[in-house]
Amino acid sequence: MHVVIGAGIIGSTVARKLADSGERVRMITRSGSGPVHPGIERVAADASDAPALTRLSQGAVAIYNCVNPPYHTWPTDWPPMAEAMLAAAASSGAPLAITGCLYGYGPVDGPMTEDLPMAAQTVKGQVRAKMWTDAVAAYRSGRISGVTEVRGSDYLSPRYSVIEMAMPGLRANKTVWLPGQLDNPHTFTYTGDMATALIALARDPRAWGRGWHVPSPAPMSLRQVVAKLAEIGGYPMPRLRAYPKAAIRAAGLFDRRTREFVEMSYQWDRPFVLDATLTAATFGLSATDVDEAIRASIPAAEPIAV
Repeated sequence: MHVVIGAGIIGSTVARKLADSGERVRMITRSGSGPVHPGIERVAADASDAPALTRLSQGAVAIYNCVNPPYHTWPTDWPPMAEAMLAAAASSGAPLAITGCLYGYGPVDGPMTEDLPMAAQTVKGQVRAKMWTDAVAAYRSGRISGVTEVRGSDYLSPRYSVIEMAMPGLRANKTVWLPGQLDNPHTFTYTGDMATALIALARDPRAWGRGWHVPSPAPMSLRQVVAKLAEIGGYPMPRLRAYPKAAIRAAGLFDRRTREFVEMSYQWDRPFVLDATLTAATFGLSATDVDEAIRASIPAAEPIAV
C-alpha cells in the first residue's frame, strides 16, 4: 500500500499512476477527496494530525508528501505537517518521498544542481530548507528508514501556472499579461514528470538522504511558452506584456497570493535553470516532450487543435 497525502495535481497524478499500475493506494486529505479509482482508497484526516497519519500509514511501502498549503500559511502550517509525516514514516518503517521545489536554494547564478546549499533568505525558502534538513536528520539518526526530496521548477499545469495565466488572453485574443521578464530562460517542470520521479525514487535506496531534480524540458522563456500554447491550442499569437513590478507590489497590498509572489519574484527577473543531469543518469528518467506536456496541461475545457 502506498500512502499519498494531498490531492492536488501532484498527489492526484501520483495516486492515479500507482493505481493504474495495479498498486494499492490510500489517499489522505482533510476532506476525503481525491481521484475516483478502484485502486484508490480515499480517507479524511488532517495532515498535521500525527496520530491519525501514523495509524493510516501502518503497512505502507512508501509515503508521499504531496501537500501544498496556501503560500501565506507556510510558516504556521508546514512545520506540524512535516513532523506528522516524519512520525508516520518512523512508525510504519516506510520511506518518505517529498514533493519539493527550488525555493530552498534562494537566488543563484547559473544552473541549479543538487549540491547547492540550502541558503534561501526568503520566508518560504527557509521553511522549505528547514523541512528538508529536519527530514535528513531523521534519516541519518535512524529514526526513519529513508527519505528523498524530488525538486521541480514552476509547473506546466492547468492550475497555478503560466498556462493558467495565459489562457484567458489567448481565448479572448487579447493581450496576455505575465509576471517577470518575458525573454529570460526558465525551466518549467511537467507535473506528470514530477509524479513519475516521486514514484521512481520513493522506494529506491539510491535516492535516500538527498534531493533530486526532476528531468524537465529545455528552458523556455515566457514568450516561448505562450507561443507553444498558441500553436498547440490553435490560437493567434497574442500580444505579451510584463506586469510592472510596482503594480505587482501594489496589488499585493490587497491580495495575499500576489503579496506572497513578490517575495519569490527573483525567479522571474533572471535566468532560472534547473539541471537534472544527475537524476537522469542515476535513474534513467527523462522529460516528457514539451509539446506533449503543454498539450496535457491546457485546461480540459479549452478547445485543442488536432
